Amino acid sequence: MLELANGIPSPDLTSFQLGPITVRFYALFILTGIVLAVWLTSRRLTRRGGAPGVVLDITLWAVPFGIIGGRFYHVITHPSDYFFPGADLWKTLYVWEGGLAIFGAVLLGGVGAYLGCRRARIRFLSFADALAPGLLLAQAVGRLGNYVNQELFGTPTTLPWGLHIDPASPAFPEGLPDGTLFHPLFLYELLWNLAGAALILLLDRRLSLRWGKALGLYLIVYGTGRAWFESFRLDPTELLLLGIKVNLLTALVVALIGVLLIVVQTRRHPEPETSVYLPGREPSAGEAPAQPGSS
Repeated sequence: MLELANGIPSPDLTSFQLGPITVRFYALFILTGIVLAVWLTSRRLTRRGGAPGVVLDITLWAVPFGIIGGRFYHVITHPSDYFFPGADLWKTLYVWEGGLAIFGAVLLGGVGAYLGCRRARIRFLSFADALAPGLLLAQAVGRLGNYVNQELFGTPTTLPWGLHIDPASPAFPEGLPDGTLFHPLFLYELLWNLAGAALILLLDRRLSLRWGKALGLYLIVYGTGRAWFESFRLDPTELLLLGIKVNLLTALVVALIGVLLIVVQTRRHPEPETSVYLPGREPSAGEAPAQPGSS
């Protein structure tokens, strides 16, 4: 670890050896987040009438799609990191070294989840509602991987919880003196996501967020928080649209979609959601799942 007098130190250890295998902390945190999300989503969907094990079946579709989408979005928004004279293009595939964009992961992961839901006969929005708090929990844990890789920080700060970045790191901004502290955006987003997950769980208990409303709240929570963090992030994407960082614009669009989803679904479905299964595709009596209950 860096020997620093104050602030949050950034680790210089990004992996460890397990026999002949190199284990990356970044990948370990991502996997831990996925496991926690599957666990929480399974509890929630099963209580609503879903068959035990169905969430894992859907996850096997969602995760590969999410990894591909997250990596693709990251690469196209950081082209100079991967496309230059003499570049090793295989590194565009080195997910374990860091570089998974949440927006891309959620978008393409959603496509995978939709396909998995169709095969499992589950309503996509019912699954997404069950997933919403678990997804924020997974994203919170995943931000620890960004901390290890020193890749998510904001503008300089004098606050006592400022983050140290190794001056030898390629991520350290040019022109700043050694010992400069930065806003620990990984920590801000981690706490924001945990608070958002708790909010969804609380409101779901009180208001029964169904028909895509929990998903809408997730989009609002994450979109607004991410837009705020992007406004003072120092390692942003290189792409601009109308002079504004594409991630900031994407975050605002995500939040707006969340608002529209809640408004539209509230008007379309004032009635309670009675089944998480697609109409006419409920399990037969011999394979009936648990009865719906509170979440």
